[in-house]
Amino acid sequence: MSKKLETASVLAFERKLDPSDAVFHAGCWEQRDTAAPWAPVKVRTKSVRGTISNRLKAKDQDPAKLDAAIENPNLQTVDVAALPADADTLKVQFTLRVLAGAGKPSACNNADYQAKLAQTIQGYVEQYGFTVLAQRYAANLANGRFLWRNRVGAESVQVQVSQLKNGKAETTWTFDALSYHLRSAHTEDDVVQSLAALMADGLAGVSHVLLQITAFVRMGAGQEVFPSQELILDKDKTKKSKTLYQVGEKGHEIAAIHSQKIGNAIRTIDDWYEGAEELGPIAVEPYGSVTTQGKAYRQPKQKQDFYTLLDNWLLNDKTPTEEQQHFLMAVLIRGGVFGDAS
Repeated sequence: MSKKLETASVLAFERKLDPSDAVFHAGCWEQRDTAAPWAPVKVRTKSVRGTISNRLKAKDQDPAKLDAAIENPNLQTVDVAALPADADTLKVQFTLRVLAGAGKPSACNNADYQAKLAQTIQGYVEQYGFTVLAQRYAANLANGRFLWRNRVGAESVQVQVSQLKNGKAETTWTFDALSYHLRSAHTEDDVVQSLAALMADGLAGVSHVLLQITAFVRMGAGQEVFPSQELILDKDKTKKSKTLYQVGEKGHEIAAIHSQKIGNAIRTIDDWYEGAEELGPIAVEPYGSVTTQGKAYRQPKQKQDFYTLLDNWLLNDKTPTEEQQHFLMAVLIRGGVFGDAS
């Protein structure tokens, strides 16, 4: 009697879409196709005098108490980043490696499970390839989703994606980001399809793919821009209410967005969950987690979470629907530790 297959207690996958931090520069819209230098966007600190605006408890709603509280100013020290008064455009730039070996674990302590996993992934690749997923990743580069709040209210957004070889741009795709809708996880646009074909080749291991993504965002001279915000656990050391992310040596710092936040935007392709018609695509996560809403859209009770779908596929030979197979593959491309450790 054959031994029943069990999930490996050690099971880990490396991410196959590997972005860098995205750095901020400032300049003028007319200079985006010239060799003119762009100035780094600096993070500076300012102190502000705020007012009491939080929701009050019932016992504090007495007019005299509120007047007394307002007399004490709400002093804050915060980081800010903004374009100079003579620059109307933000330039955001990062690189993205597209790596082969999707679905192949970097660590697995169960040879039988690894063999079944390899067989299953091979079946998926032979049937679907990486075209569907690559089209969605390419669409999120074209629409500038990775700009996050910097995209909101912009007059114009141009995204240039270049394939780098030997440090030089071999092929460049140019997109009018605002012409692509964020609520659509993919597009039939021919230029996006061309970029997607290259990314699919990278995931399949057909070719080495290194992309440089450059976005130009026309926001208005002197306007505030939005790098990542740092999570500071010990605020007593910084004495600041808000700390913004910056990279570079001391004295040469430049505002930037975390690579994790860039990766989250690129993998916002999951519209295969229940209720997607209302919310639109969400980032690929095992439980469909959306932290800004405090909700998981792929609950284990619904049997639509990554672990239930994967176990049914590998252990119980219950093949998921095509859409859920794409979701499973996208989670493996995302990477993570998925072992069944006690």
